[in-house]
Amino acid sequence: MAADSAASTLRHAGPRAWLVLVLTLLGMALTARLGIWQLDRAAQKRALQAQIEARSLAPRLGNADLAAVNEMLMQRRVDLHGLWLNDKTVYLDNRPMKGRAGFFVLTPLQLSGTKLTVLVQRGWIPRDAADRSRLPAVPRPADEVRVLGRLVPSPSRVYELGAGASGAIRQNLDPQAYGRELGLPVPAAAVLEDGSAADGLLRDWPAPAVDIQKHYGYAFQWFALCVLMLGLYVWFQFIRPVRVNTRV
Repeated sequence: MAADSAASTLRHAGPRAWLVLVLTLLGMALTARLGIWQLDRAAQKRALQAQIEARSLAPRLGNADLAAVNEMLMQRRVDLHGLWLNDKTVYLDNRPMKGRAGFFVLTPLQLSGTKLTVLVQRGWIPRDAADRSRLPAVPRPADEVRVLGRLVPSPSRVYELGAGASGAIRQNLDPQAYGRELGLPVPAAAVLEDGSAADGLLRDWPAPAVDIQKHYGYAFQWFALCVLMLGLYVWFQFIRPVRVNTRV
């Protein structure tokens, strides 16, 4: 009886009912497509995560390997030797670590045996709460140093109003732009230093992640909305009319 009533509803549907059907199908097609797109994005991120993990296991790059930096070298580990350009150190402000306010310390490293200078994110140091403009004391070795780390596209960025500031304390810093400022050849990447904190700088860097789970969450939401549209259509166009007619 219910099936016959539903079929009868379709046969005698007016323009409004057909419009509702078309809009429901379009909405379901759109939300299903968006869900599939999010699954595709998750698959891409999985491949990127695997690529990052594979690069982290590759042999470390040396000074000469940074002559031609490209995307394929990002997240590769490095073993560099050179001299710190201590007077060119930059402090990136508003960079908390372990719940404390402070700076990321970046210093150019003149690579031994090359003409290149690479920007190194050396670590984190707390800020003077009483005087925000005071520069913290950081180690300034004058002899050749060895730097272990990994190659990253650029230091992490925070929101910044207006044009980028100059001087020792800044919000953001682009390696190549800073190289032009210094008049030195600097690769389009920076080194995120790792290793022990014997120099007093903290290096509790987060592991590189591509946030795959959020795409699964978005896909679930889109597919759930698709199913909800179908359920509402079936309820209001078939089940509810049948129940009303049955009561009458």
